[in-house]
Amino acid sequence: MEICRTSVELAARKSLRVDKPLVLVPTMGALHEGHLSLVRLGRRLGPVVVSIFVNPTQFGEGEDFDAYPRDLDADLSMLESLGVEAVFAPGMSEMYGDDGEVTVLPGRRAMGLCGGDRPGHFTGVLTVVAKLIGAVRPDVAVFGRKDAQQCLVIAQMVEDLKMGVRLIDGPTIREPDGLALSSRNRYLDTGQRDQALCLFRSLTAGRQLLAAGERGRDAVAATMLRELKAADEVEYAEVRRVPGLENEKRVTGRIVLAVAAKVGPARLIDNFALEVTDHGVIDGFLLGDPTGI
Repeated sequence: MEICRTSVELAARKSLRVDKPLVLVPTMGALHEGHLSLVRLGRRLGPVVVSIFVNPTQFGEGEDFDAYPRDLDADLSMLESLGVEAVFAPGMSEMYGDDGEVTVLPGRRAMGLCGGDRPGHFTGVLTVVAKLIGAVRPDVAVFGRKDAQQCLVIAQMVEDLKMGVRLIDGPTIREPDGLALSSRNRYLDTGQRDQALCLFRSLTAGRQLLAAGERGRDAVAATMLRELKAADEVEYAEVRRVPGLENEKRVTGRIVLAVAAKVGPARLIDNFALEVTDHGVIDGFLLGDPTGI
């Protein structure tokens, strides 16, 4: 497994250009089983490049850029055992140069949810993802479903800018009690971790209401919000259509139940991607169907 610091080094890796699709798994490091599941998913398609770069432009003022966990040696150790072809771990100058003037502005999918109170967040996300795609030149990119809005905002960029990359979203990996794995979980003490389970309870309550036949957006969102109030600060509990993230009154078709809240020092997000029909509710996906690999 080679560690590449520049796109020139990546381009020199002839083993990345074989007769199988090249797969990119973008991360900010602080890897956990959720990230590793994306790598395993990608390896079913072809050689995998994992990028590790904590992107400053997607952090807002007062957010945790400086405190965000970084342990490259531990990350590399985990990836070595998975047969990753290369790790792209660029520095700031490689990604943004001296000026970094060109950015990618998001469309309507960035409105509300995580984009609502975080001005510039998705501009930072899209700009760095566009740079990573340009550096690695993958055929496929794999993202975690837990970042639902991010997945769909990136999908719109890839489609609108004709990037020619197939996108796949891997399912959220959870602890046995339902807590979604997150690099920010390490900020939580034992009591706060128990408190953070309110996100999973909120989503579960929303899904149960839909399974019981409720199709009103406001009723489902209100039920989710009641469970979420156990958090220290509630940001949102919403029901949105997929892929456009429209906020429609009747809940039907492909949807995402999405929640965000602060627990202790951590801002946490979670979601359920679902398909709602007249006959019931089943698990869904956001981008490409990973079960089809």
